[in-house]
Amino acid sequence: MTELELKNYIQDNFPKENEKCEWKEFKSLKNSISGKAGEDVISYISAIANMKGGHLIIGIKDGNLDVVGIQDFTDYNIDNIKFRILGNCTNLPSENFEIEEFTTSDTNKTIWIFKIPKHQYRLPVYAHKKCWQRIDDNIVQITKARLDAILEEVKLSEDWTKEIINKATINDLDQNAIAKAKIEFKKRNPKYNHEIDNWDTAKFLDKAKLTIKGKITRACFILLGKEEEEHFLNSTVKIRWNLKTVDNQDKDFEIFSIPLILAVDEVYKKIRNLKYRYLREGTLFPDEIIRYDPFCIREPLNNAISHQDYSKGARINVVEFEDDHLVFSNYGTFLPKSVEDVVLNDSPEESYRNPFLVEAMKNLDMIETQGGGIRKIFNFQRERFFPMPDYDFSNQKVKVTITGKILNEEFAKILIKNKQLSLEDILLLEKVQKQKSISDEEYKYLKKCKFIEGRKGNVFLSFKTIAPTKDDELNAAYFANKSFDDPYFKDMIVKYLQKNGKVKRKAIEGLIIPKLSATLSDKKKKTKVTNFLSALRMSGKIISTEHATWEMVKK
Repeated sequence: MTELELKNYIQDNFPKENEKCEWKEFKSLKNSISGKAGEDVISYISAIANMKGGHLIIGIKDGNLDVVGIQDFTDYNIDNIKFRILGNCTNLPSENFEIEEFTTSDTNKTIWIFKIPKHQYRLPVYAHKKCWQRIDDNIVQITKARLDAILEEVKLSEDWTKEIINKATINDLDQNAIAKAKIEFKKRNPKYNHEIDNWDTAKFLDKAKLTIKGKITRACFILLGKEEEEHFLNSTVKIRWNLKTVDNQDKDFEIFSIPLILAVDEVYKKIRNLKYRYLREGTLFPDEIIRYDPFCIREPLNNAISHQDYSKGARINVVEFEDDHLVFSNYGTFLPKSVEDVVLNDSPEESYRNPFLVEAMKNLDMIETQGGGIRKIFNFQRERFFPMPDYDFSNQKVKVTITGKILNEEFAKILIKNKQLSLEDILLLEKVQKQKSISDEEYKYLKKCKFIEGRKGNVFLSFKTIAPTKDDELNAAYFANKSFDDPYFKDMIVKYLQKNGKVKRKAIEGLIIPKLSATLSDKKKKTKVTNFLSALRMSGKIISTEHATWEMVKK
């Protein structure tokens, strides 16, 4: 094919760089195949294989897909390149690893397309004795979360919850739990409303996919089994609720056993979901809501049940920090690619740890399975102007924290005044609110939106207004008498300087400095003055002839 036809072929089949596709020029193969770790071909193959597999195309200009061709093959050719790469990429599946060569008929330019298979079951692919992965357009050493996900992959054939309990019978199931299951099944499957009352228990359990041809599964027993028969599950399937003070002191606890379809309601009743009040700007009448939307309790708890690694014999934990936040945790790694992918792309999970249990819970209306459950939690928190859920995947556990209060008033004000914000924007604000690092691009974007103040590395959310006036002394007095909250104080000074030009020495010496001296201790005075000076420097409004004034202020 011609060069234009080849370019069109690449655009049609590999139009976008992502975790599954990478374009590289690599004009010379001398140090490109096995050269600098993290930058050569084998590193990219490791990274793509450790995700879901994909393609690496070399001889193509990154960005515009121009065909530059491989110009120096050294001693590599299409016949030996596969075996040499397999020798440098540990665990790369050889049977599905393919390389295609294309040479343009009009310009004689050659490119190679590597078809890279996904890593083998529980075997990450190594290059340079390290594992690599793709994050957006970047190649990095594999994260602990991704490595754990590979090492603890679950084959559908190994589904612990699908196993038959040979000695268990329908008589070992809780009748109240079965009645509850029928009610929920009707809600989820209205097409059976006219039939279900005529079904016997055995038929209902098969239809709900809790049993297999009348035989009791572990999934069935987790949801519907009698508490006194928990020995069939080695007495390990339990939920522990724990009430703590904000400073982590235990106040109360209770442990709930099977049937879990009833236990989730009992756990919910334990949680003190009291009313929360807050004042919106411009009114003296408070808004009043319950601290946690019921869905934000139900969904993380049921997700913990469905994703728990029951083979470890660990409990599911619900920790309530009174009047502050909830923490749900279960044993096992997070199977979707990332929380952000689930939330921003609204993508359903592609695999489940306990697919048989998940299907049963779906039929009993206990969980969302279309990728919307986690996203709904984020949206419910957004509607309350509360922080977004926190996910922690360390120590082979999934820990979800739901905060039940406004953490930062600036965050809440930004959400109130900007209802059009996307979840992606809110997640950026969330990073600043929780003092997490942000990239240069994220910093510039939030700065452009006027949602943050401060320099990178010391930024804070800001959504403030200032009474407009051209009177320097009046504005100085206004600053001096406002709340001495550091970010607020700094923000007000900067906005004033940006609006009214260089500050006059008279305003500093006559109003702000005496106020600081009169109201603050030496230690606090030093902090406030430092912030004041920092704000002036940040604004670029310091007058060089007033250095003596600054020295006086510091003292």
